[in-house]
Amino acid sequence: MQLTEQLVQGVDVWINTPRRPWEACGTSGMKVLVNGGINISELDGWWAEAYSPEIGWALGDGQEHGDNPSWDAFEAEALYGLLESQVIPEFYNRDKNGIPSAWVARVRESMAQLTPRFSASRAVREYSEKHYIPGAAAFCARAADKGAVGKQMFDWRQDIDQQWASLQFGVVKVETDRENHKFEVQIFTHDLDPRSLRVEVYANGANGGAPVRQEMKRLPQVVGAGKGSVYGAEVPSARPAADFTVRAVPYFEGAAVPLEADRILWQR
Repeated sequence: MQLTEQLVQGVDVWINTPRRPWEACGTSGMKVLVNGGINISELDGWWAEAYSPEIGWALGDGQEHGDNPSWDAFEAEALYGLLESQVIPEFYNRDKNGIPSAWVARVRESMAQLTPRFSASRAVREYSEKHYIPGAAAFCARAADKGAVGKQMFDWRQDIDQQWASLQFGVVKVETDRENHKFEVQIFTHDLDPRSLRVEVYANGANGGAPVRQEMKRLPQVVGAGKGSVYGAEVPSARPAADFTVRAVPYFEGAAVPLEADRILWQR
């Protein structure tokens, strides 16, 4: 760490040329940016996430090319071209006071954009807020009253393991109007408490977006002599009804699903 500190403080340009995908992360480049250095790096590791044209330079096309020697030659030529046509002229283009204004502006933009995102303080804060503190709170909740909630969760998990195989879907109805697909499904829970599961309308993400997971509400009517329930939900009809399917997953407030209960039942 002490040697690295001396190195990065003296760097103007940090050149990193791994073959994609062999960049483990890129912490060396992160250290450089907070010391006023500018990165030229393969679009891999952190730089694939961090790069934009106003803060540094990129090599490669973000794709994997294996051990192709012709691609190595192409990227080598690209690196020399960047250095000759952009990096070196910008560094030595000085104003009357000897200051490379464009270079300094790039350094400032790099530090302003990237330091808040790629720093140990941000990582520790994010881990603390998203994982450590919620984890500690969850432990305290489960340990309270001599582990009463933990005991309930253990019983729920055993019930899921023993009864899940008996779950089955019945009739599925879909009605579509101009705005929504209206799903209604029967699910036979038999001896499993309906409160131990969550029924959803699900669709894979479209165009790189997140999956659709619309919880279905349990309706008043029952089927199969009280061994089954009816669930209903609406989803926007912007996508075809055939994109959606119904599924059931375990549910217990505070449980990490699927980590603590990895069952799932898909409508067929």
